[in-house]
Amino acid sequence: MNIFDKIFPPKKYVLKDDTIVYEKRSKALVIVPILLVLIYLSIKATKFDLLVLVDNFKQFSFILSQIFSPNFNYLPRVIDPLLETIKMSLLGSFLGGIISLPFAYLAASNMMQNNFVNWIVRLVFSIMRTIPTIVNALIATFIFGIGALAGTVAIFLYSFSYVGKLTYEQIENVNLGAFEALMSMGYTRPIAFIKSVLPQVLPTFISTLLYNFEGNVRYAAILGYVGAGGIGILIKHNIGLRQYDNLGAVLLCILITIIIIENVSIYFRNKLN
Repeated sequence: MNIFDKIFPPKKYVLKDDTIVYEKRSKALVIVPILLVLIYLSIKATKFDLLVLVDNFKQFSFILSQIFSPNFNYLPRVIDPLLETIKMSLLGSFLGGIISLPFAYLAASNMMQNNFVNWIVRLVFSIMRTIPTIVNALIATFIFGIGALAGTVAIFLYSFSYVGKLTYEQIENVNLGAFEALMSMGYTRPIAFIKSVLPQVLPTFISTLLYNFEGNVRYAAILGYVGAGGIGILIKHNIGLRQYDNLGAVLLCILITIIIIENVSIYFRNKLN
């Protein structure tokens, strides 16, 4: 019997055959107070003040009313930055995903039977995936200068690590029957991988690429805050000038674009599955 059961003894039932059964007690009596204490500490640490939130709600409502009343005359200025954002996301996503494939091969323990190589490649994936895309974009602007190239590089780095991790995990779970048969026929491991394992993981790999591209369009929309090009520059500009009706037009275009890309991506992913 653990400490919890000693404090809150469970009910005991005796069955007809004299078997003793204890009712499983809910741990809510311990979990809820701990959760409340943690919430209280979080409120103190963040200096959250409900009164301030209520007092400033009118200003928040004004901003929302402006955003939901978009200036449609501003739409022509949104088209070019929006297309730039889509191009950044498309190139960075698919280039990063494709280049990650050979590294996923090196990370998969059933393909590259070298623990040190597996560990190094997986470590690279983990480190690159941990760094936020906007931080990568900020670093890239110092190296490549302000513009879409920096944003493309940032998206490429995230896509490389994200798709690579999912792909090597998929490779480790494939059926190796055909791979082993080709190896016994004298094929090298890379050729046997291309002929037997790659066709098995290809549908999932393409599906992951599409899902990654879909998410990167959203991420790319804010990269302009650090000078990485795209529609984020307009978002930063209009927030700075408090032109929330223009911001509403920008957000409307982003919303429509993401909905279209999501539906196209879902359609092709369903076809692949």
